[in-house]
Order: sequence, then C-alpha cells, then structure tokens
Amino acid sequence: MRFVYPAVIRRQDDGLWHARFPDLAMCEATGDSIDDVLRSANLAAYDWIDLEMHEEEPDIPPASQVEDIELAEGEMVRSILVIYRILDGWDE
Repeated sequence: MRFVYPAVIRRQDDGLWHARFPDLAMCEATGDSIDDVLRSANLAAYDWIDLEMHEEEPDIPPASQVEDIELAEGEMVRSILVIYRILDGWDE
C-alpha cells in the first residue's frame, strides 16, 4: 500500500528541523538537517500507519491537499511517501 501525506517542515530556533503531519495525530519528527528530518518524518509516518493498521478497526485518514494547508512564516510542505507492506498471512 502506498500513502502520501503532507508534512509541514520548519527550522527551529535551536537549528533543528521539525516536521509535523496535519493529518496524522501527534505524528512529528526532528532532524539535524532537512534530509534528516525528511528521513525521520518518513519513519514516523510509517510507524503511525503501522500502529493504526494493527488496530481492530484501522482509521487511516485521507491526506490533505497541499494547497489547503495554512502555513506560518518559515514553514514549507513536503509530501512524504510511505510504502506499507502487509505481511500477515504471507506464505513464502
């Protein structure tokens, strides 16, 4: 399964980068550089989706349209692709 969610990214006063997902409750990431925060954001989104998929009734929210996201000064949006494989019941 492929999921693409927008992440709002900004550089903090302490020099670290921070990412938050408007559609994934309490899903955030930080990193020393823009590349680090993008990798961390991808892992955070994957973990969020994985946790939700293990619920009895998963509730995966639809992704917001990038143009609908209100940004504060210094914020930018990047789309994060998560490839999620369901392995339960997989026979090899």
